[in-house]
Amino acid sequence: MAAQTDNKAPYVVVHGGADSFKQEITVGEHGLVADEPVSAGGGDAGPDPYDYLLASLGVCTSMTVGLYARRKQFPLENITVSLRHSRIYAEDCEECETKEGMLDRIDVEIELTGPLTAEQRAKLMEIAAKCPVHRTLTSEINIRLRPASKASAS
Repeated sequence: MAAQTDNKAPYVVVHGGADSFKQEITVGEHGLVADEPVSAGGGDAGPDPYDYLLASLGVCTSMTVGLYARRKQFPLENITVSLRHSRIYAEDCEECETKEGMLDRIDVEIELTGPLTAEQRAKLMEIAAKCPVHRTLTSEINIRLRPASKASAS
């Protein structure tokens, strides 16, 4: 769950040709692939961008819950986080501030296994909403776009 905050070489690099949706992703020493499904004009060579967003939130949620359970010595055995992204009408969302247009909704279901008490389960569900990615997605985000320097452009 560590984040790179210095201004050295980029930690995540995405590269793709203009001829398809397929993208090669380098995250440190790890290689990933992203694509769109065939139904959206892609080749389905990998997860789509929203799949990666959901995976990031799910991984962070699971890691945060597991870390807390270990620290508190809760008898948690397994964590399963299931996520779904959808677009909804703002007027259909009672708890949302925005009341016009469309909103992104992420539904997260968390299954905790192990001989936990009701209090321990409740605390772990509370902690799940405090994972760093959850906090990022529910806060103001400032994304700065800029052209690459000529030295790194190819």
